[in-house]
Amino acid sequence: MSSSALKRSKEAGKPLNALAEMFRIGPGNKDHHPAARCAVGVFLPLITLVLFGRLDLVVFASFAAFTNIYGRNEPHGHRFRSQLRAGSLLLGIILLATLTARVGQGSDAYLWILTLGTTLVAAFCSVVTALWRLRPAGSLFHIFAFAAIASVPQQPPLWEGMLAAVLTAVLALLIGMSARVVPSHRTPWKRPAADRLLPQEIRAAWLEGLGYFLAAGLAGTLATLVGQWLGFGHGYWAMVAAVVPLVGRSTRHRVQRGIQRIVGTLLGLLVLAGILWLGPAPWQMVLVIAACQFGAELFITRQYLVAQIFVTPLALISTLLVANVPPALLLRDRIVETVIGAAVGVAVVLAPAAWSRVRELTSG
Repeated sequence: MSSSALKRSKEAGKPLNALAEMFRIGPGNKDHHPAARCAVGVFLPLITLVLFGRLDLVVFASFAAFTNIYGRNEPHGHRFRSQLRAGSLLLGIILLATLTARVGQGSDAYLWILTLGTTLVAAFCSVVTALWRLRPAGSLFHIFAFAAIASVPQQPPLWEGMLAAVLTAVLALLIGMSARVVPSHRTPWKRPAADRLLPQEIRAAWLEGLGYFLAAGLAGTLATLVGQWLGFGHGYWAMVAAVVPLVGRSTRHRVQRGIQRIVGTLLGLLVLAGILWLGPAPWQMVLVIAACQFGAELFITRQYLVAQIFVTPLALISTLLVANVPPALLLRDRIVETVIGAAVGVAVVLAPAAWSRVRELTSG
């Protein structure tokens, strides 16, 4: 085979390799351990609130439970610091969200206030997580927490909402350290060394924050305009989807994450439709949330598309548990907002390369 034919063969194989990579499941790394911690960490506070009839506090506990996600496979000393930092940041965002709702709701401009606030949270928290070297990186969870809580029309008493969030975060810290009671799972307790960030790391963190600001802001603006025009809601779902492609090893991997977000959401909506058809009671919905949390964490680092099949019902059932929203409208909003957000995120990822290409053509 000639060199030109060999080159054409390789080029033709690239799309097939990229497609296969989107569906490839990576090797596991004891993923059932963090998955179990996350499932227990969300199940215990939610089932407690359901049994006490305090569904109005579920949203506060749900987002504080994201503390469990951090420090995934770190030694216990490092995990404690990561979760303490992550939990503190989440609690600050939850407090800011409920205060924003109390001050701004009821005004005609609140949708735009919410979009602006969520955009600023996206940028700020992405910089903080980068400087703290938290994993998972980025501000996806903070965007979701801020916008969802700030969108709740009937806010519970402030102290009750924050108490539910604080207790859930503390529970997450305890669960994160729980393996230390088992000698075979115990890691040496070493105080983490102080972070020494290189100048290029600090610069990269601020550049990443700019990317999150642009992606979340553009997606939020577009979703709000489309929503007002066509009657869609939950514009912050577009903002969440927009930042998904910003996390990746390469441009191709980031674009794949955007596509996986859309495909995984579609499949997850089919799963959700089947669950809702069964008409689960609130306590059964909590069981589904815990199971979906387990599945999401089991695959989130191995196959993002599969993880989204669990994430989609997890997010929407949590919403249905606390809000009286027609399920059909919720499913419609989810896919529309996800497509808008993922498209914007992919565009932001491709923009630098496209701009460089344009400059080369114009200068040549």
